[in-house]
Amino acid sequence: MVYKFRVILDAEEDIFRDIAILDDDTLEDLHNAIFNSFGFDGMEVASFYTCDETWNQEDEISMFDTGDVLGEQKIMSDYKLSDLLDDENTKIIYVYDFINMWTFLVELAAIEEQEAGNLYPETLFSHGEMPDEAMEKNFEADNADDYANDYEDGLDEDDLDMFEGDDSFEDYGSEDQWN
Repeated sequence: MVYKFRVILDAEEDIFRDIAILDDDTLEDLHNAIFNSFGFDGMEVASFYTCDETWNQEDEISMFDTGDVLGEQKIMSDYKLSDLLDDENTKIIYVYDFINMWTFLVELAAIEEQEAGNLYPETLFSHGEMPDEAMEKNFEADNADDYANDYEDGLDEDDLDMFEGDDSFEDYGSEDQWN
């Protein structure tokens, strides 16, 4: 079977590629197809992330085993596309170059019979020009303010005056102590 993906750059303008690839190819093969179709040189590290239907990021699948025990962590080349994606699970996130954070939304658009004579992977359609720089990402939780309020103690600089003149604290910062 052939998986047909729409790979959309997370940017303000519409920039996407449609890619056809065999269902028994690996995530590493899809990684290669994506960076080639968008014009990257392939010299940067990348990862896929599983996600839910609303693109909420879940588990990372990296290019290299970065775990504490070699071979314990599964990597891109360990996963066939059909292992992760099907009619029910159609979305995955791809991040290329962790300095620039080029982020792509990858969606399985169709599963079709393989056409004789076609070579896969294949870029079927290309729309939009790649920008010079990746869109800036804001890595803040939706409820970040809730956490800040949990730790707000209501103290300010004036409240620290209560320690002034209190000699019951031992001064460990004196110079002769550390010589």
